[in-house]
Amino acid sequence: MHANATINLSALTHNLSRVRQLAPQSKVMSVIKANAYGHGVLQVADALGDSDAFAVANLEEAVLLRDAGIDKDIVVLQGVNMADECVRASSSGLQLVVHSEEQVHLLETTNVDTALTVWLKIDTGMHRLGFDPAVAENVFLRLQQTSSVAEVRLMSHLANADDRQDPLTQKQIKCFSQAIAGSDTPRSLANSAGICNDLECQFDWVRPGIMLYGSSPFNTGTAADQQLQTVMTLRSNLLAVVQHRKGEAIGYSGSWVCPVDMPVGVVAIGYGDGYPRSAESGTPVLVNGQRVPLVGRVSMDMICIDLRECADARPGDEVVLWGDGLPVEEIARHAETISYELTCRLTSRVKFKYI
Repeated sequence: MHANATINLSALTHNLSRVRQLAPQSKVMSVIKANAYGHGVLQVADALGDSDAFAVANLEEAVLLRDAGIDKDIVVLQGVNMADECVRASSSGLQLVVHSEEQVHLLETTNVDTALTVWLKIDTGMHRLGFDPAVAENVFLRLQQTSSVAEVRLMSHLANADDRQDPLTQKQIKCFSQAIAGSDTPRSLANSAGICNDLECQFDWVRPGIMLYGSSPFNTGTAADQQLQTVMTLRSNLLAVVQHRKGEAIGYSGSWVCPVDMPVGVVAIGYGDGYPRSAESGTPVLVNGQRVPLVGRVSMDMICIDLRECADARPGDEVVLWGDGLPVEEIARHAETISYELTCRLTSRVKFKYI
């Protein structure tokens, strides 16, 4: 028995269609970094072939796509920092984000065969990467005058859009709208939350990430609230069903004690597969479609579950950890994390199936 993840490719294409419904005037740059948020980058890139472009984190991820025959525009969100990387980006037909003075200087001093399209990143409030709006216009003009640059576009990143009430989002939209006033260059600001929240931030390009994978971009609710479909379902099986007496402690540290005589199920999954060790007692799983709670601590290879409400469960029965019928966002909240981390952290022990 082993854990397995089923990836519903039709759900991916549905979610991309949902992006286009919500942002009909914008081109779509689908974010497939980090192995497509743990879903398998080559399979996802193929399923999302109707995207206008892809975005990845670094040069290595972009080259992997090119080597696999993906010929769509690819934007490298971290940009590059070495001359040979710049040359390779040019020869591979990649687009680069430029977020630092060092990267501007690199472009000014590196000869490339084919001039690059670059995205000038402006820090409108995320305070992670990007140029201060006060200097952005000067940097924009420098890039326009650089022989290795064919086109300059503008980009920024929303920091708190997952909270619909956070006022920073509107401040960022205003700041980005005013940056390099009068320029008609293409712009991109909206992430999944910006797209779903129907804000004035869609501009020329939107950059959906988590919503493509069937997870809500907000800190409350689920993907179904946004008319998104579940993409990943993580499953395993019951290894054993054991009868325990009242007062017996379950698992490491004895943190959970049986309140009555009761059946406890042992499931073949643990943090060695990527299931979160931080998942608390009470985190739900589905056994034959029935919700039952996790009890005790998550182990490397196993978890224990309370089977009092599922007395007919037997070894070998299917257990859903998240996905169909069990929103990944709900599991993330029980583990005090976000759905992004859960899907990204699955290990090579998990077998993937694409349908």
